[in-house]
Amino acid sequence: MALTPKKRAFIAALRGGASNRDAAIAAGCPEKSASAAGSRLAKDPDVVAELNKQRALGQLPGDVKADVKESVKGGGSAPADDTPTAQPAEASQSLEGEWESAGFDLSRALFHKDPKDFLLAVVNDLEMDAKLRVDAAKALMPFVHPRKGESGKKEQAKEKAADAASGKFGARRGPLRAVK
Repeated sequence: MALTPKKRAFIAALRGGASNRDAAIAAGCPEKSASAAGSRLAKDPDVVAELNKQRALGQLPGDVKADVKESVKGGGSAPADDTPTAQPAEASQSLEGEWESAGFDLSRALFHKDPKDFLLAVVNDLEMDAKLRVDAAKALMPFVHPRKGESGKKEQAKEKAADAASGKFGARRGPLRAVK
């Protein structure tokens, strides 16, 4: 599957230095099950791949801070130093960058002259979001596989004639002529 908004929020909180539990709370999971949800999200293949990609690019620190609960929850008692106020701004900027990279590229869309070619390109593009690819495949279906009821009057008449001719009372073959 692709990165859902909850997974993106979890990754953004981890980038801010939160623990798995705190990142799950920031992603919108209930506090009672946040520990299990954080563990589950941390093991998710899409999240692991995105975190590895960000570590390779140097956007993610290698270690996780132990206690950032108040800054993640958005509580009223925040420390007096300037680092917690700088973290949400950095997280929002990084979230914007993530949305741009996973978004829709208009220049690639205008490259195709035919809508069918564009839909085929979207379906075959592995970098696209899976949901977007499925929607493109649904839109492409009428182009490739027409419905059975969508044939014209002439085609229907030919099919009925072929059915009638193949029955018990259909036209027979003529007798064989043996010429020797």
